[in-house]
Amino acid sequence: MPTNWPLLGMTPALLWNSHRFNDYITSILKQNGSTFICKGPWFVNMDILFTSDPANYLYISTTNFHNYPKGPEFRETFDILGDGIFGCDSKMWELHRKTTMSLFNRPDFLNMVEQTTWNHMEEKLLPVLEVMSERRSKMDLQDIFQRLTFDSIFSLVVDYDPKTLSVDLPHNKFEVAFTKSEEALFVRSVVPKCCWKLLKRFQLGNEKHLSDALKLSDEIIYKLLNEKKERQIEAYDIEREQQEDLRLLTGFMREYNDQTGSFDDHDKFIKDTILSLVFAGRDSTSATLTWFFYLLAKNPIANGKICEEIHTKLGIKKGEKWRKIGLEELQKLAYLQGALCEALRLFPAVPVNPKAPVDLDTLPSGHQVDKNTKIFLHSYAMGRMEMIWGQDCLEFKPERWLSEQGGIKHVPSHKFTTFHTGPRTCIGKKFALTQMKIVAATVIYNYDVEVVDGHPIMQNPSVILQMKYGLMVKLTKKYAA
Repeated sequence: MPTNWPLLGMTPALLWNSHRFNDYITSILKQNGSTFICKGPWFVNMDILFTSDPANYLYISTTNFHNYPKGPEFRETFDILGDGIFGCDSKMWELHRKTTMSLFNRPDFLNMVEQTTWNHMEEKLLPVLEVMSERRSKMDLQDIFQRLTFDSIFSLVVDYDPKTLSVDLPHNKFEVAFTKSEEALFVRSVVPKCCWKLLKRFQLGNEKHLSDALKLSDEIIYKLLNEKKERQIEAYDIEREQQEDLRLLTGFMREYNDQTGSFDDHDKFIKDTILSLVFAGRDSTSATLTWFFYLLAKNPIANGKICEEIHTKLGIKKGEKWRKIGLEELQKLAYLQGALCEALRLFPAVPVNPKAPVDLDTLPSGHQVDKNTKIFLHSYAMGRMEMIWGQDCLEFKPERWLSEQGGIKHVPSHKFTTFHTGPRTCIGKKFALTQMKIVAATVIYNYDVEVVDGHPIMQNPSVILQMKYGLMVKLTKKYAA
């Protein structure tokens, strides 16, 4: 249990254990009935209520949703996201959600996600894995997945390929800046505002990285916006116009034609919208795939069952050349989806979801909160609670997701909270799972993945659950070309 120091509260314990923050909070929650109030320094009104109680989660996210927005402090902490969907509340958030869902739900959009993913598999990922396996070189699988998803989300959103994933693994300062900025945002979340604001003013430490990331995002995305405007002025053939119309940037520019946001700046409003989607599309998917392959390397039986499912459900015989898998075929891979859900349960890409009460309220657990209480809904801890998942909650068991009929078993979203629940449920869940299934099935069919002996596995203190030192692996190709 953290010591409640005079003046400083329990903040020193959070900082001392920042390198193992999620496991530290999980252990505290297990000792305190799934809910715990961490006292902050008395002079900054920074008490934090951590909870992994499904009843609290449901109440905050659904039942009394309007009393628990992200809040102005979240918006200030995550100022890099501006007016994007993740940093706003109320009417602006409702506008974003309605617009984004309408674009995501277009009949051809998921097909475009599938096609883009396959193109990047064939033109980027498989050539890189082929070279690495032939050389028997060690490679950082997390870095590979980050490059893949970075290129993919930019292609989907703005029809631009950053080309960060190729055999020579080129340095890309924007892609690197993303990771640095997420570490800075984590620090902002757990230290008093006066501390990080002081660092920001003098451009020191992580605040310098965050500032650099913001400048880079402005430079790149504004350039793409201007190029898009120029293309709109030029004459295009009908086929080109139809292809452009599927891109999210085209849709947002059309739907938000008269929106200027809280900064009274239309271009900034579009830029913030795009940047939020890039953050979500790059990091959540790459982090999940990294932990997924780490877990499979530790559980060869589960890996073998996925291979067998690919052979039997898709009719692909061992040694046959790998082929594209359609959306309907992907639905047949229930064990694979169960394994991905297990990875998401144990290592949710966004381990903590912050909320800020508007009015005084009492939670189902009996804890009282007010506008000075920060609330952290702890999805990481929820995946490790015996009261939710049973005594084997720390085991990797894809079977727990399978129904008696062989399909995916339904688990309420306030217990399996990776994609959140209630009105703010993740709207990108469907195509994120599609992309992960395609990547996972392709790599598993073609390669044996072995984690390098002695490689340290440690969580990076960040708002995204990444590995601090990456995932160093060696690949062995299963079948000759």
